[in-house]
Amino acid sequence: MAERLAARLRAVPGIRRVDVRPNGFLVIGVATPGEIVEDVLAAPVAVPPPPGASAAPWPDFPRTWDNPGFAVRYAYVRAGAVRRWACDLGVRTGAAARPELLDGPFDRAVLRVLAELPSRRESRDPGWAAYLERLAEAYHTAVERAAPIPRGDEPPSELHAARVRMGEAVRRVLGEGLVELGVAPPGKI
Repeated sequence: MAERLAARLRAVPGIRRVDVRPNGFLVIGVATPGEIVEDVLAAPVAVPPPPGASAAPWPDFPRTWDNPGFAVRYAYVRAGAVRRWACDLGVRTGAAARPELLDGPFDRAVLRVLAELPSRRESRDPGWAAYLERLAEAYHTAVERAAPIPRGDEPPSELHAARVRMGEAVRRVLGEGLVELGVAPPGKI
């Protein structure tokens, strides 16, 4: 059955390759990995649950890396700060960013987690907290290892713009997930 599904998927525009693992799992490679960023940003914002519908899965304190709630909240705030810094440094962001440039290993790590979002939205998956933790971890690593803003005398580039745009998608998803968990997204930390 996996082979038949793989054969059908290979004919879908935007799919670069489909590999079938021995256990029947499919590994799907998309032609333009960064397109998920535009899909996330173009989707309507999910309707938040009624107030008091759930409790925060993590405490606000301590504000250290040992607290996954801090890492998630900080990633949300950090993505907003990166956008502000990028604007100050002349990085042109917006819909004109080229998602095909998001091809590095750290960018792809963030994109892989973002790609899980549509199924989480549809199923109202109870694993939001773990998903947000994984997304925050991937984003923090990407910001540290694959700079979204120019460093030193480096001129702003299209890659910087694509990474800032990816950060916007991360911020939106983290904000949506926090609201889903009954946590107000922070303005600052």
